[in-house]
Amino acid sequence: MKRVIVGLSGGVDSSVAAYLLKEQGYEVIGLFMKNWHDDSVTISDECPWLDDSNDAMLVADKLGIPFQTVDLSVQYKERIVDYMFNEYEKGRTPNPDILCNREIKFDVFMDIALELGADFVATGHYCRKGTIKKKGTEIHQLLAGADGNKDQSYFLCQLSQKQLAKALFPVGELLKPEVREIAKTQGLITADKKDSQGLCFIGKVRLPEFLQQQLKPKEGVIVEVNESFETYSIAIPEFDSKEKELEFLSKKPVYNLSDGKVVGQHQGAHYFTKGQRKGLAVGGTKEPLFVIDTDVVDNVIYTGQGKNHPGLFRNALFVTNEELHWVREDLALNNGETMSVIARIRYRQPLEKAVLHKVKSGLYVEFEKKQSAITEGQFVAWYIKDELIGSGVIS
Repeated sequence: MKRVIVGLSGGVDSSVAAYLLKEQGYEVIGLFMKNWHDDSVTISDECPWLDDSNDAMLVADKLGIPFQTVDLSVQYKERIVDYMFNEYEKGRTPNPDILCNREIKFDVFMDIALELGADFVATGHYCRKGTIKKKGTEIHQLLAGADGNKDQSYFLCQLSQKQLAKALFPVGELLKPEVREIAKTQGLITADKKDSQGLCFIGKVRLPEFLQQQLKPKEGVIVEVNESFETYSIAIPEFDSKEKELEFLSKKPVYNLSDGKVVGQHQGAHYFTKGQRKGLAVGGTKEPLFVIDTDVVDNVIYTGQGKNHPGLFRNALFVTNEELHWVREDLALNNGETMSVIARIRYRQPLEKAVLHKVKSGLYVEFEKKQSAITEGQFVAWYIKDELIGSGVIS
C-alpha cells in the first residue's frame, strides 16, 4: 500500500484531498505545517494557525488518519520572510506563495514526508498532474485545474520534475462547489470554511506593518506623471535585430522628479508596488492615482491617473538565465529559438498570447497585447494549452 502525506492546512481543499486519497486506497497521514510564531503582525482578532491546526486535527480525527504538526518556522523565516524583505528593499515585489511551494511545501516538507516513508506528498491545490513517456523517460506535466475559476497551477510554476514526480493533487479534477459538497457529505468541519487569504500559512498579515519590522519608514514624495509625458509617444525606432527591439520594448521608462508634479507624501517607496491604487492617500484627482513606478534609491513614487495610464503598459519583459525555470526541461529553448505560448504575469490573470525569445543572457517574453503593471520580482508563467511548461522572475 502506497503511503501519502497530506499537507493538511485546516482548509476545505486539503481536507477533501485527504478524504479522496483514503477512498483511493492509500495509507494517508496528515501533517500540519506551523510556519509562523509572531502574532504581532497578523490581524489581531484572528490567530489563524491555532484555529487552522485545530481544524486540521479534527478532520484527521474524523477521517481516522494519523496526524501531527511540524514546526518549519525557522526555514520559513530564512527562505521566505528574509527573501521578501530583501526583494522589497531592492524595489521588487516578491511572490511568497510561489516561493513557499518551491522552498517549503515541496522541499523542506517533502523531505520530512519522505523520511516518514511517504511515496507521495499531496496538497489541496487546484491543478492536475499528467505523466507522459518520451524516449523511454517518464515526464511529469503540470496541468491547469479543471475549475478554470480556481486554477492554481501558477502558484506551482517553480516546481521541478523531481518535485512533481512525488506530488499528488487530488482535488485538481473537481470544481470548488463539488469539493465543498464532498466535505459536507463527509461531515468535515471545514466544509463551509472560507478560503484563506494572505501569506501562505501565515494568515492575514498587515503588509506595511510586517515590512516595517525591517524596512524603516522614510518619508518621500509622490509624483504624478501626466499621460502626455513625451517618453510615451516615442515612435519605435528601426532595429537591426529582434533582440535589440525586444531590449527596447522591455525597458521601463526612467522617471525624474522633473517629469511630473509633487502631489503628496509617502512613508517609504519600498512599501509600494506597481499598479497599486490603495494607500496613496492623495485626493483631488479626476481619476484615481495608480503607482506606475517606484524608485527605492531616491525614495520617490511615480503615479498616473486612471487604470489606462500609458505608464502602466508595455508588451515585453525579460527574465535572466539565473531566474529562468523550465518545468518541462525537455522543452527548454536554446539561444536563438522562439516559441509561441500563452502566458500570465500574475495569478487570476487570463492567459494572453505571447512569444518567447531565448537569447544568450536570458529570455524575452513578448506579448501580443500590452500588459498592465509588469512588476519586477513577480513571476511570469507560460503554458501550451493547459500545461504550464516554465516560468521566471520578471527582471
